[in-house]
Amino acid sequence: MSAQPLGVYVHWPFCKSKCPYCDFNSHVRDGVEHVRWRDALLAELEHAAREAPGRRVETMFFGGGTPSLMPPETVAALIQRTRALWDCAPDVEISLEANPTSVEAGRFAALAEAGVNRVSLGVQALDAASLKFLGREHSTEEALAALETARGHFGRFSFDLIYARPGQTPEAWAEELERALALAGEHLSLYQLTIERGTRFFTDHARGAFVLPDEEVAATMFEATQARLSAAGLPAYEISNHARPGAACRHNLIYWRYQDYVGIGPGAHGRFAEGTTQGWAKRATRRASGPEAWLEAVERAGHGTAESTVVAGQDLVEEALMMGLRLADGIDRALFASVTGTDPVAALGEAKLAPLIEAGFLEVRPDRLGATEAGRQRLNALLERLIA
Repeated sequence: MSAQPLGVYVHWPFCKSKCPYCDFNSHVRDGVEHVRWRDALLAELEHAAREAPGRRVETMFFGGGTPSLMPPETVAALIQRTRALWDCAPDVEISLEANPTSVEAGRFAALAEAGVNRVSLGVQALDAASLKFLGREHSTEEALAALETARGHFGRFSFDLIYARPGQTPEAWAEELERALALAGEHLSLYQLTIERGTRFFTDHARGAFVLPDEEVAATMFEATQARLSAAGLPAYEISNHARPGAACRHNLIYWRYQDYVGIGPGAHGRFAEGTTQGWAKRATRRASGPEAWLEAVERAGHGTAESTVVAGQDLVEEALMMGLRLADGIDRALFASVTGTDPVAALGEAKLAPLIEAGFLEVRPDRLGATEAGRQRLNALLERLIA
């Protein structure tokens, strides 16, 4: 059996309410037919195993939406079926995103029993006013209780915070960061608030309902975050993700290293080398985004695939670059070549690389190509220079 590593992503699209900053594929419904959804997710999981057979599953990730709203028996069924369909690593990482409401935290024991061994909690802020602004349904007290419950049930846990909120100063963020460090385990995800098209915040911001800190203030917060977390023993391993050595989210590393993964559920994406295909290419899949459309498609055809294409050549190189340059360690040149068929430094060329290296945004080592901290802070602009 092939030892090629594989990640399995399961998308649960439902939320109790839609957060005003969120542009993810998430939906609010009055009711969910859980038996139908369990059967459909299991059917698409079996389809994914036919798409990418003979692999070793290293990670499984339940994302959303709010997968902590899934019945624990559905989570258990999907984990059990994954173990039956593929070889699984003895230390397979099984992560689940959760909201820290008391109702959802009450399911942690059952989720742990189902096989989940890592949770990521969407705390987002540690004060009542900010939680209200961000549209969160939990209180600060519930968040603190959920973190303690997670610590008791899971070997690994993480939580998210959003910074550069309206009116937030670098000093206020520094204080919040100290509180977060006192609560943290081995991993923290710290995201700068961005305004995404299609969200309620996009409309509110456009009409002047609130103002974000300016770019200079936001940059100060980013730099202070990197320094403080590094000093605390949780350095950044990706632009927004910090972990103690060895405690990075292994599933997300599969994405950023451009390794193989399959996706099931509405809107889920996959990238994987097909079977014994020679050469350098990946099958790119996307499932239908709408929950009802996806469900009907799976019940009709056994899967909800909306797109299935081959990524090769320059497209493959560019996708791998866009993912890998997010990492603090940068791109492993040997791994990159094994996936794309070319060395990243050779693919980009001296003319593109030299001025960015000289300006302090990129660094090249014999085994790595990486963005510096300054480069990662300006990653979108950097990629525009690298990928015409």
